[in-house]
Amino acid sequence: MNIQSIAIIGAGIMGMGIAQIAAQAGMKVQIYDSHMGNAQQGLNTLKTTLEKLQQKGKFSEEELKQILSRILIVDTLEQVDAVDLVIEAIIEDLEIKQNLFKQLEKIVSTDTILASNTSSLSITAIASVLEHPERVAGFHFFNPVPLMKIVEVVAGLMTQNQVINTLLDFAKTVGHLGVTTKDTPGFIVNHAGRAYGTEALKIFSEGVASFSEIDRILRDGAGFRMGPFELLDLTGLDVSHPVMESIYYQYYEEDRYRPNPLTRQMLEGKKIGRKVGEGFYRYENGNKQNEAPVVSIPKVDQFNQIWLQADRAQDVELLKQYLQQHGLQLDESLQPDSDSLIILATYGEDTTTAALRYGVDPKRAVNIDMLTDFARHRTLMPSLMTDQSYIDQAHAIFAQDNVTVSVIDESYGFVAQRVLAMVINLACDIAQQKIATASDIDQAVKLGLGYPSGPISWGDSLGADRILLILERILASTHDQRYRASPWLKRRVQLGLPLLYQS
Repeated sequence: MNIQSIAIIGAGIMGMGIAQIAAQAGMKVQIYDSHMGNAQQGLNTLKTTLEKLQQKGKFSEEELKQILSRILIVDTLEQVDAVDLVIEAIIEDLEIKQNLFKQLEKIVSTDTILASNTSSLSITAIASVLEHPERVAGFHFFNPVPLMKIVEVVAGLMTQNQVINTLLDFAKTVGHLGVTTKDTPGFIVNHAGRAYGTEALKIFSEGVASFSEIDRILRDGAGFRMGPFELLDLTGLDVSHPVMESIYYQYYEEDRYRPNPLTRQMLEGKKIGRKVGEGFYRYENGNKQNEAPVVSIPKVDQFNQIWLQADRAQDVELLKQYLQQHGLQLDESLQPDSDSLIILATYGEDTTTAALRYGVDPKRAVNIDMLTDFARHRTLMPSLMTDQSYIDQAHAIFAQDNVTVSVIDESYGFVAQRVLAMVINLACDIAQQKIATASDIDQAVKLGLGYPSGPISWGDSLGADRILLILERILASTHDQRYRASPWLKRRVQLGLPLLYQS
């Protein structure tokens, strides 16, 4: 089926965004909104947006007229009877959506596809009240629609394959990538996004580092566009916290999705983010006011010799090269001398555990995270009893080339190790459940959440064996089932296969 005409039900930001890309792609678009005046208001706003784009040279005046001529406001639902596709973009309420679709089923032809832009409701449940549930699918765009070039095409239990294929073709026609997903809570993107903020909140609640420092580590070290607390402030806890709870309870309290009590408390205290001027950060004119500055580099007059040990030989070599380039003396004996600074580079454990495992003095031990880009940011973790003079030496040593350094309290694995392992593991588990293909998960998350890489291919580039080691050590230490490794991850590591391998 070739889609030539569509109807949008709901003239809000999402509905008008979908109308824009469809009209620009040559489709005839009808817009209906049950609230009088909303459709005209939406069209007026869209016209202003398109005029600005035309002034920037995106298209000519004649093209602008043609785009606007394809958009028609209709006063009654009955007027959408002849379209090929109806997309609803109304309130997230199951009963209201079901009633709308029952009305539409009586109006449109049996060939018309009925699609929902829902981000959280079950497509199967929406379609369950209809005589022809097989022509109902999810078609979940992201805001702002013209810029977010991804759309989730959701197959309910009764959706026909031809409907899915038609929507995938339509997505391509309007310049978007369509990715197919099962009808599960959160679909792909909102499901995969549960790991980033929830693990950062857990790390913060454990007192490992300030929210500013966690943001800095994940932004500068791991390459995320925004830190998790910046992102929560931008989205608003009035939006983010209910989604966290919804996914958690829809998955029957699965440990991986466990929310944090802090966001509930902040929501109740109305500290929800940028929109009210205060969340984790305070804001004036949109600018953060209380971001903690980078910790100043300690002044150290003399450095002790340095003894190295790491889980991976390549980490030892990289650290040796760095230290020798900066004129530091290495202690290359089997066991460290009595005054040597002990630098460890381990995965998924705290410095106390690492020092005891290697049989070295925890008073002189500092652990360094080697999972993230060493040239961009470094995170150090002293033990509970590391002498301050050794912490200062390690900090000064690893800041000698003007790369920023974070010093955190002890944690079962570093900040970036924990967050990245959880992000990658959750994406692997989505693939394991066959909610979507590994490549579709990668593309959907990269485009939908703005991550620097698709999470599954990110696991391959970082080393799936390292990710598995982090998870297994944290699970062994905490017995918290949120850290259990996905079979998808574990089996591929055991067989030496890439995480993107799909049988």
